[in-house]
Amino acid sequence: MAYISCRDMTLGYEGEIVAEHISFSVEKGDYLCIVGENGAGKSTLMKTLLQLIRPLEGELENGEGLEAHEIGYLPQQTIVQKDFPASVWEIVLSGTLSKCGRKPFYGKQEKKMAKENMDRMDIWDLRKKCYRDLSGGQQQRVLLARALCATSKLLLLDEPVTGLDPKVTVEFYQLIQKLNREGISIIMVSHDIHAAVTYASHILHLEKDNSFFGTKKDYLESDAWNIFQNM
Repeated sequence: MAYISCRDMTLGYEGEIVAEHISFSVEKGDYLCIVGENGAGKSTLMKTLLQLIRPLEGELENGEGLEAHEIGYLPQQTIVQKDFPASVWEIVLSGTLSKCGRKPFYGKQEKKMAKENMDRMDIWDLRKKCYRDLSGGQQQRVLLARALCATSKLLLLDEPVTGLDPKVTVEFYQLIQKLNREGISIIMVSHDIHAAVTYASHILHLEKDNSFFGTKKDYLESDAWNIFQNM
């Protein structure tokens, strides 16, 4: 069974439709890129997958024992987030909160997990630094380490390379690809269509009423790709 299955979903707010007839699934090991024009419903879909809002119609189902709190999420950064006055250690450790249960403090297991993921992202030496003093690439690695503390199954990434310079962007894409090859499924919203077709295994091209979902190979042979390239 898929981690996430969406069947004929309609997305929107307070009855106002943003996109409809959306069907796709994400299996273990998949790398799904969500692309489309501004206003196509990408952000609304992410909020729906995180169960922050409900679909207006259709079905959204989590499988393989995946709970909502087990989805790692790396949001699109805002200016306020970039200036957050906390240490790297505090931010990464906060990713283990869902595993603390009723404990009012972090235990040895949570601290061990935070260290492992900081090592994984090569940021352990930054643990005492203030988050707002880091470079954009370092900040994204911190947020990714935090997200990995929540999951070993599925990561949702919303425009994760926005504002990064070209070299750091490539390094970050390669880092995500490495995590995917280690078995973590990826769902990434991106405006970078060329990165999408370079790294993804599957593409969801959102349009209001005629979205495409399929393998990267099928997408590159589709009308949706041809139209998107010529816009």
